[in-house]
Parts: sequence; C-alpha cells; structure tokens
Amino acid sequence: MNVEIQKKPAIARTERGLSISGTRITLYDVMDYLKEEYPPKFIRAMLNLTEMQLNVALSYIEENRDRVEEEYQFVLKQAEEIRQYWQERNREHFARIAQTSPAGKEVARAKLQEQKSKRTAKYGVRE
Repeated sequence: MNVEIQKKPAIARTERGLSISGTRITLYDVMDYLKEEYPPKFIRAMLNLTEMQLNVALSYIEENRDRVEEEYQFVLKQAEEIRQYWQERNREHFARIAQTSPAGKEVARAKLQEQKSKRTAKYGVRE
C-alpha cells in the first residue's frame, strides 16, 4: 500500500521572497492579482494553485498585511528600477546599432545577386 502524505502548504521565505511552499509562486504574485481585484478562482487558475495553497497565501497576507504590503511595495520599486535600467541600456544599444554602417548587408546582397545570376544562367529561371 502506497500512502502519500500531503503536507499542509505554508509560507516560506526564499531567495525570491515570501513564497508558497512547494511552488515558485511568491505572495507578491498573488498580491498583483489581488490589487487588480481578480476573484480567488481566477487567481488559483492563473497561478496553478490548489484551493488550500491559495487559502494559506490569502490568510498569511491578511494576518500580516502591513509587513507583506511593505515588502510588496519594495519589490515593485525594485522591478521598476530594473525595468528603467534595461530600457535605458537598450536605448543606448539601439542608438549605437543605428549609427553603424550596414557594411555586411552589401556583401550579403552582392553574394545573393551572384547566386541568382548563376542560377538564372544554369537553369534559365528568372526571379
């Protein structure tokens, strides 16, 4: 007889922050949906959680509202700073790319034209 013991889900602090044990889902993920006023059934489906996992997360958030909200705001601030950093870095990168000459394109275009000419001469096919 194979008996599978199921542990009650809990909230654990991981390198990602407060997470639902046994998942990669953070309470901040749940908070995102709560802030947008999605119903629990939708949140469960979107995050692929069991009813018990979601209930544990919602209970923890309610019981520790101030601390969780403070951490959530910190996570949002960090995410925005990271987004701005990469947006600026990409802007600089794309500006450098736009300033470079497309020298490789001419070489590739000439090679393509040469191949087309050879095919036309050999098979009499025009494109």
